Amino acid sequence: MTTSPSSTFAPDSLVLNRKLPLWYQVSQSLRASILGRRPDAPLRLPTEDALAGHYGVSVLTMRQALKELEEEGLISRHRRRGTFIEPTALRGAPVRLLGSVDAIVAQQSGDRTSVLGHGPAPVPPEFAEYFPGRADTVAYRRLRCDESGEPTNWAENFVLPELAARIDLADLARWPMTKVLRDALGVRISRITDTVEARLADPDTARLLQVPLLSPILHYTGVTYDDTGRTVDVVRIHYRGDRFSFTVTMEAP
Repeated sequence: MTTSPSSTFAPDSLVLNRKLPLWYQVSQSLRASILGRRPDAPLRLPTEDALAGHYGVSVLTMRQALKELEEEGLISRHRRRGTFIEPTALRGAPVRLLGSVDAIVAQQSGDRTSVLGHGPAPVPPEFAEYFPGRADTVAYRRLRCDESGEPTNWAENFVLPELAARIDLADLARWPMTKVLRDALGVRISRITDTVEARLADPDTARLLQVPLLSPILHYTGVTYDDTGRTVDVVRIHYRGDRFSFTVTMEAP
C-alpha cells in the first residue's frame, strides 16, 4: 500500500558533520523534529528508505538512528504497518553533549514551553566578555514543563538586540532559541560552548521549578557563536537535579 506524503511526518533537514557518528546526528535531528512538531502533525514516519534518502545516509545508518529513538520511547515500530511517533512519549531524557548543534537543538526541544517575559536587559556582568562593547541585550525567560505539566527547567536567553527584533514569540513557544536563530532567522551558527555545574536552587528557581529551596540544580550555560565569531546568544538553563543527568561523549579522531 502506498502512503501519500501528506499522511506522514516531515522531518527537518540536516547538514551532516563527517567528524561525528552519522547515526547519532540523524537520531538527534529526527528527535528534535519529533519533539518540536506541531500538534496536528502526522504521527506516521516515512519509510526507512525515504528517511535515509532525506538525510543522505545508508539504510543501515538510518536503522541504527531509529533504534536509538525507539529505545528512548519516542517512536514505535510495527511490522507491515510502519513506524509511528509515540504521542505520549516521556521527554525527560538525559542531556547528551557530542559537539553537534543538532544535538543541542534536540535536547532543548519537546517540552511544553511558556514565555514568561522578554525585554531589554543590561549585559549580565558574568557575560560581559561575550558581548564586548555592548551594554544591553534582549532577555527572554522561558519555563519548560513535561506532558503532565510538571516544571523541568527554566531558561534565560540573552540575545543581540538586532536579532531579537526579528524573533517571533510564537516560535519560541515551540522551538529552542538555537533553532529559532538558525532556522527562522538564518543565523549561520558555527559553534556552541557548554558549561555544566552543580548549584543549589535560589528562591526564583525553587519557585519556578516547584522544588524546595536549596535543592540540587544542574546549571547549564551555553554560548552560541555565528560564523564570524560573534556571540549571538548566551543562555542559562536551570535543570531540576532529580530529572536530568549529563553525558559527554568524546570521539577518537
